[in-house]
Amino acid sequence: MARLPADQRRAALVQAALVVIARDGVHGATTRAIVAEAHMSLASFHYAYRSRDELIREVISFVVDQQEAVSRAALVASDDLWSTVRSALQAYFELLTEYPEREQAMFELMHYSMRSPELGTLPAVQHGSYLTAARALLEVGATAVGVAWTLPIDDLARILVALTDGLTYAWLADRDDGAAGRLMDHIADTVAGFAVTSTGTAADAAPRKEARR
Repeated sequence: MARLPADQRRAALVQAALVVIARDGVHGATTRAIVAEAHMSLASFHYAYRSRDELIREVISFVVDQQEAVSRAALVASDDLWSTVRSALQAYFELLTEYPEREQAMFELMHYSMRSPELGTLPAVQHGSYLTAARALLEVGATAVGVAWTLPIDDLARILVALTDGLTYAWLADRDDGAAGRLMDHIADTVAGFAVTSTGTAADAAPRKEARR
């Protein structure tokens, strides 16, 4: 293949790693398998990354950053809290349904690394990336609609990550879009329930009812 700039080479290897992990599992995502998927040589791989572990960390960052970006874009398009949260969830869900193999790969990475001493730090890195993204989204959402959270932001971020993980796992298992939509409504209810206005009163629940499908 034609010689690629370093950034394009790295991006191509990330995409190839996601495909291989989703298809063959992390144990099958050898350096050779990844470069074969990317139609590159081993020398090209080592020009871009020092090790497979470095590439895997880049894979995690790529997926989480994209999830945060699409959700953040949806946040600024809504003018009440329930709709803001629901729109961000919908944006994430549309990314999930477009690229389900990415989330399959992320689950595989988490489970495999918890069983592999040499990858022992990766679960904390991966989960920490989710929490960081959730905190940022919660902060942006609260600012956008002028509310404050009644829980510490770190605690609420953990709740949001846990609920989103459940949404992802359930949809990957049954591919039921309708059930996923109802679950996202309930998640939005839960998150919005932890908000108060600048006067200290609960955020208005009426927009939730109007926005329901």
